[in-house]
Amino acid sequence: MPHATNENGNGATATAYRQSDDQVWAKATANLMNIGVPVTPVLIRRAQGTSLFDSNGKEILDFTSGQMSSILGHAHPEIKEVVSTQFGQLDHLLSSFISEPVADLAQLLCSLTPESLDKTFFLNTGSETNEAALKIAKCATGKFEVIAFAASFHGLTGASAAATFSAGRRGNGPVMPGQLTFPTPNAFRSPFRKPDGSYDWETEMTFGWDLIDRQTVGSLAAFIAEPILSTGGILELPVGYLKRLSEECKKRGILLILDEAQTGVGRTGTMWAFERDGVVPDILTLSKTIGAGLPLGAVVTTTPIAKAAREGGFLYLTTHVNDPLPAAVGVKVLEIVVRDNLPARAAALGKVLRTGLLALQSKYPIIGDVRGRGLLQGIEIVAPPAKSNLTGDKIGAKVADLAMELGLSCNIVNLDGFAGVFRIAPPLTISDEDLAKGLEILDKAFQNVVADL
Repeated sequence: MPHATNENGNGATATAYRQSDDQVWAKATANLMNIGVPVTPVLIRRAQGTSLFDSNGKEILDFTSGQMSSILGHAHPEIKEVVSTQFGQLDHLLSSFISEPVADLAQLLCSLTPESLDKTFFLNTGSETNEAALKIAKCATGKFEVIAFAASFHGLTGASAAATFSAGRRGNGPVMPGQLTFPTPNAFRSPFRKPDGSYDWETEMTFGWDLIDRQTVGSLAAFIAEPILSTGGILELPVGYLKRLSEECKKRGILLILDEAQTGVGRTGTMWAFERDGVVPDILTLSKTIGAGLPLGAVVTTTPIAKAAREGGFLYLTTHVNDPLPAAVGVKVLEIVVRDNLPARAAALGKVLRTGLLALQSKYPIIGDVRGRGLLQGIEIVAPPAKSNLTGDKIGAKVADLAMELGLSCNIVNLDGFAGVFRIAPPLTISDEDLAKGLEILDKAFQNVVADL
């Protein structure tokens, strides 16, 4: 815990903590297990708004909203008040109890989704919500096959891991049976092209359904998809894609599950990313953004599907299902997003962000593509043709490391089959000044790295 403050040499306020950085790192090295994710070599001591702070008081702009979650920034005063009040009143219950915050969140959330999506319940993480959604689909249809994109990431537990093709599939033994993969719509890299060189997603989709129709054993239950594949490399479904996908699912009696863990609650410029396409999913899953950094997830579906699932034996019970504390936070998050019209702000700032990223692309040829929507955008790094020893992911890692040194935290996705892709997802509450500052830091990082190639 902090116990004193002083000014460092740069004029920033540094805080003296009970343990030094070396002591914390020593404990982490000795006792924390490596979970397969590289550790960022910076010890963050506190966070406020759009900024993170290390032990010396150095400010680091957070362009990932924590784990793509803190859409209201860090330590939002209204969220702090709700957590304090609710914890002191009612934090956790036996799962059979119903509490006022849970009922309030259920009503508010369903009022913000399309009319048919009128049944919901609450969990903690994206893996859990997708796990539950897939179980609902299987129980409601009496079938077991699940389709997902080849670059999908829907979690790393059981059925959600089986529906994840971008990472984490090796070393675990057999996955859930009945999992089928579908070509990922990637306008930048897809081999499906029209005579003029433009992306031919229509033919690619036809090809994908032909593969599914040949592979299925006649038990297709669900197609699970993100409107923008985030961990897969910020791959936005083309306009018209989701509508046709929905139509093809209906033809085959397949339930469409949309995973809006990262795109939901205003980040893409509308409350839900699927709104752009005029499509309503059969099941909607939410996490990350609905809790604004706290562990809250939701599954939303229709009354007929909920009824059919229950008749099919649906049971989903966790220690923290429908907990009152995170539910109270969820209510306040949605109230703030609606009250402050944050989806419109994300749309407006998204245009500013896109302009800035395109300007960087015009300066640095190693930026091969700029894509995304609202305040969830990505830039894909490609290696110069003359530098055969370099790859996009290695260059991207250098840019990310230098950006961190300069005061910007931004995430680089390095997966098999992809070059380095930056995920840029600042809080929806970011100021115009901080957005501009972040772009300036990215510019400096690219300038220095390109000069050394």
